[in-house]
Amino acid sequence: MDLQAKLAAMGLRLPDAPKPVAAYVPSVRVGELVFVSGQIPMCDGKLVTGKVPMVVGIEPAQKAAQQCVLNALASIRSEINDDWSRFVRVVKLGVFVQSDHTFAEQHIVANGASELLQKLFGEAGRHARAAVGVHMLPLNAAVEVEAVFQIRG
Repeated sequence: MDLQAKLAAMGLRLPDAPKPVAAYVPSVRVGELVFVSGQIPMCDGKLVTGKVPMVVGIEPAQKAAQQCVLNALASIRSEINDDWSRFVRVVKLGVFVQSDHTFAEQHIVANGASELLQKLFGEAGRHARAAVGVHMLPLNAAVEVEAVFQIRG
């Protein structure tokens, strides 16, 4: 599978893998599973910040969740040496949305991440998921996504 071509057809690109902003590693591999640390919506040095929906609307928050997924995929690119034929499936996402105190549509924001993975990987992109509203995220990020992927070899 040519992931870069699929992304380009959607007007998206896989960024360079983000560097950790604290005392952790970007990912840990255990057997065929790769656990990717929480990714924030950072792209080209810009970060989507603020509470949803007071500061960041639902649609921009969905796009921020997509960017988090792109950052997570960039983190596993080195694990698979950019050989996406080794990708087996998305196992689970944890999506955290910095929310206003009355906001209850975190699942709609999380769909931005989930739907992108399903478009990219088809059935292998379907996954278990948690969508959680939180008071604050690191660096005031609007969204954070952690992921578990299964890869071969």
